[in-house]
Amino acid sequence: MSPPRPERALVRPHVVTGGRAHPTRNIFDLVTLVLAGRTQLTGLSPEKRRVMELCQGGALSVAEVAAHLALPVSVTKVLLSDLVDSGHVVTRASAAEADLPADHLLREVLDGLRARL
Repeated sequence: MSPPRPERALVRPHVVTGGRAHPTRNIFDLVTLVLAGRTQLTGLSPEKRRVMELCQGGALSVAEVAAHLALPVSVTKVLLSDLVDSGHVVTRASAAEADLPADHLLREVLDGLRARL
């Protein structure tokens, strides 16, 4: 006998997004950071409330929000764009490429680690 599976709401993604397949804004990447902008939760759907609860603790990436909600990323982007439009969340771009280490530096570190093993 297999272990019981946790109960999950049987709400289809098109119901969660109000039938929309695309976000109103094209500002989301998997690593875009999302932060709570407002604390007022009245009038929000359960999924949007959950996003707000998640973002109260600090910045999360779009991929992390989708994982916590157990929803596809495309559905999560629609929810997030609605929350950005209403001012409930704000977004921040991920680390700029200038902030990332150069490829040659990473290769040198990798070569050094390989030499030690």
